[in-house]
Amino acid sequence: MSRTVAVIGGGYGGASVAKALDAEADVVLIDPRDAFVNSAASLRGLVKPDWAPNLFFPFATWLTRGTAIRDRAASVDPGGVTLASGRRVEADYVVLATGSDYPYPAKPDADATSTALDDLRRTHKEVAASTRILIVGAGPVGLELAGEIKEVWPEKQITIVDPVAELLTGFQPEVREDLYRQLDELGIQLRLNTSLTAPPSTKPGTTESFTVTTTGGDEIAADIWFQAYGVKIANDYLTDGRLTTLTPQGQVPVTETLNVRGHQNVYAVGDITDVAEAKMAGYAMQHAEVVAQNILAQLRGEQPTATYQPLPFPMILLPLGPRGGVGQLPSPDGPVLAPAATVAEYKGADIFTGRFAAQFSPS
Repeated sequence: MSRTVAVIGGGYGGASVAKALDAEADVVLIDPRDAFVNSAASLRGLVKPDWAPNLFFPFATWLTRGTAIRDRAASVDPGGVTLASGRRVEADYVVLATGSDYPYPAKPDADATSTALDDLRRTHKEVAASTRILIVGAGPVGLELAGEIKEVWPEKQITIVDPVAELLTGFQPEVREDLYRQLDELGIQLRLNTSLTAPPSTKPGTTESFTVTTTGGDEIAADIWFQAYGVKIANDYLTDGRLTTLTPQGQVPVTETLNVRGHQNVYAVGDITDVAEAKMAGYAMQHAEVVAQNILAQLRGEQPTATYQPLPFPMILLPLGPRGGVGQLPSPDGPVLAPAATVAEYKGADIFTGRFAAQFSPS
């Protein structure tokens, strides 16, 4: 008898679990969107809107046996999922994979692919019409956005502000040094140890000249700004406590096998877990491999034995456009610097588009 696996969330982790189990179980993928979105490439889609359709991989084309329901989870228990529409999905196994929300344009706001593409085209025109760009937040998203803009419009003036004292804290010093050098070569003005007395008066992503004041008393004038901070764990459907008690950070406590603690048939992957590591797409997909192995074992009547162990140091591939960027990768001797050419080869050239085209091609 076939078993039902309900996967809540069709992002990097959830889509990978659903695809891996599609041939072995009745997969029900629950997501308000109509497609898997390679949101890591959203910033590339912003500066190159003709390329932007490459971000989207429609669920309907790569789930062969399974079904995708365009809805949101309202509540979860060990027996299944209650949707926002009131519909009930009974399931033998449940996978929590809703990830996190992040301000546009790092992640599209719209659930429909057509609307998301319209948004990127509109914002592209706004950036094209601007001269001075302010990015608030100097994490990987803010830095990647600056790099993408400079690749298409090298003449634009970009200022990045952030209260932090240094970039990529916790990474090897040579990674930071290489990053600072490349940002300087691109002419990107970095204002660290800097906060604004108030956010800009204009809407993010809209061309309208403004001036902001720093807490140090300086003024920064710009034509457009973007918010590159503010991750929010997508956990609203778990706050009723029917399934688990969230950590103080709003995450789901999991075991080494990525089971939600206390439940042998419920798993979690990606940003929503309390695994002690950075929240990155690559890790979510590694979680997905572990969870798929464990559910497959249970479907065969075996014990789930695959475990997930986070690396003892952080990893990153941070492109600055298709040719630049910095990285830190694992090696038998510990973390090593990945030069710009390596970052471009593995990520920057197409932001993993080829990888997902292969993974989510119709079976």
